[in-house]
Amino acid sequence: MPQPEPPVKPEPPTAPPSKEERRSRRRAEMVVAAVEAVRSHGAGVSVADIASRAGITKPVLYRYFDDRADLQRAVGQHAVEMLMERMIPAMSAELEPRAQVAAVVDAFLAGIEDEPQLWRFVVHNPTGGTAEREAGAEIVDDAREQIARLLAMLIGERLRAAGRDSGGAEVWAHGLVGMVQNAGDWWLERRTMSRATVTDYLTGLIWGGISATLEGPSRTAGHEPPEKHPTGNTVSPENESPGADTGDDARRDPRPGTTALRAVPDPPAAGEAR
Repeated sequence: MPQPEPPVKPEPPTAPPSKEERRSRRRAEMVVAAVEAVRSHGAGVSVADIASRAGITKPVLYRYFDDRADLQRAVGQHAVEMLMERMIPAMSAELEPRAQVAAVVDAFLAGIEDEPQLWRFVVHNPTGGTAEREAGAEIVDDAREQIARLLAMLIGERLRAAGRDSGGAEVWAHGLVGMVQNAGDWWLERRTMSRATVTDYLTGLIWGGISATLEGPSRTAGHEPPEKHPTGNTVSPENESPGADTGDDARRDPRPGTTALRAVPDPPAAGEAR
């Protein structure tokens, strides 16, 4: 006779979300509603438009956000997350160096092309006051730092793999981020060429600098730059000829302000007029 199965022990009831969890969830819903309102009304969207999109009133909205700047900051963080979701795969992909540069540039341009009003709302905020613009600037600076940090790691790895000095990776990364952002702003307003064309132009400029660094003289350990000659000329062992003048037998022009070197004339032969 089969044994009866033991009763299934019921799982303990799930604890209801805390007040802070409910508040965080509701705030996130309002950020999504704000993004949708920006898409519908443009970068100049009002707080009333955002509240209406969320199905609430302005006083209720401000229970979850300290002020408009706080709302601006929250929307900006959400927008940066959306942009990074596009860019991180491009920076992580196993591609040839030039193709990877193009992929990263195109990912950024695609992000602002798909969300032009959201980009303007976060970066430029045409209707906000000083506090809102400062909040937007904080978000943009944080985004630049995130992207530049990842780019610096990528550039540094490429340079070290090629046996080159990677000391400039962070400088180059920040420079590239600023350049691409400014070019993207210009393109978003003008739209005089396709995204593919802008990507090609920027990739050519960026890769030209990177490839020149990769192909230049190595500056890693054991490959020091040539020393300076006492005369100010660059001298390296391979191009210094035996008996070369080291400056001991040279004479400087005694005229004040003159630094050019003059050769010492040979003494006159016997019986030759001076």
